[in-house]
Amino acid sequence: MTEKRWHILVSGIVQGVYYRASTEQEARKIGITGYARNLPDGRVEIIAEGTDRQLLQLKEWCHQGPPAASVDAVEVSEQSATGEFSEFGVRY
Repeated sequence: MTEKRWHILVSGIVQGVYYRASTEQEARKIGITGYARNLPDGRVEIIAEGTDRQLLQLKEWCHQGPPAASVDAVEVSEQSATGEFSEFGVRY
């Protein structure tokens, strides 16, 4: 199983609705490492490392997010995995 790294940008009503905390819970459940953080422009940035299957599962979840979120777009760019993360967390 080859690990990949995805840089995910989520836009819409995604700040102040527990999007980062919910992403952390989902990513840990799936077994993904990395982090989620708010960006100054109102988007949430996610750096995620895992297998294709795990990353696709997280991407599917990102389109919905937590109940209070309203997602307009999910942009994904693939990068080389670094293995720098031991777990998934929230950054501030």
